[in-house]
Amino acid sequence: MARKRTPGLQKIGGIWHIDKRVNGHRLCESSGTSNLEEAEKYLARRLETMRQAQVYGVRPKRLFRDAAMKFLLENQHKKSIRSDAGRLKVLDAYIGDLPLEAIHMGTLQFFIEARRKEGVKTRTINHGLQVIRHIMNLAAGEWMDEFGLTWIAAAPKIKLLPETDLRKPYPLNWEEQDWLLAVLPEHLKEMALFAVNTGCRDQEVCWLRWEWEVKVPLPEMGSVFIIPSDKVKNGEDR
Repeated sequence: MARKRTPGLQKIGGIWHIDKRVNGHRLCESSGTSNLEEAEKYLARRLETMRQAQVYGVRPKRLFRDAAMKFLLENQHKKSIRSDAGRLKVLDAYIGDLPLEAIHMGTLQFFIEARRKEGVKTRTINHGLQVIRHIMNLAAGEWMDEFGLTWIAAAPKIKLLPETDLRKPYPLNWEEQDWLLAVLPEHLKEMALFAVNTGCRDQEVCWLRWEWEVKVPLPEMGSVFIIPSDKVKNGEDR
């Protein structure tokens, strides 16, 4: 005689899923396994985690990967979301499996030293640290679970590194500009000339559309392009 499975488990597409109401809270998620015994153990752990949170105020253990996914899902509207996603993909290899409580400057040293050995500039490493700091601040101050608890009790102090290897930008002289334009393909040469003469950012040039063209009533001027505010970094028409 087959034993009864734990209530709240149902098999969907070969995987056991949890759908159970516990003290007014609905637990609905995948167990990630097709094995009933493993699914029941997973459910038992989740129920105990919920009890600890509800009765004793003990926060569930969450990985940095969980926080990174939440951050990406909530910030699809950001202009920099693709850059953030790229940085988080790199960070996942180093700290993705770490619990949020275990992330601080000490545990981040492995990430910092590994990136330096790869020849990565300090500014690029700092971009990663900034994303981590922002996510940890959200986890401590804004993200609340169904029990009214923030994801972590307090955010760690994450310091940026001194950028001693930063090379200062400088304007090209006429000879350098002529050399650069000579080696660029024709379509990039025209874009570079446009950027040099307008001061537009890379994305502003790449996103340029004919529908943004506005005729100027002076024959010698021809026309101008007005870039919409949602395509400009400072949020104003350019």
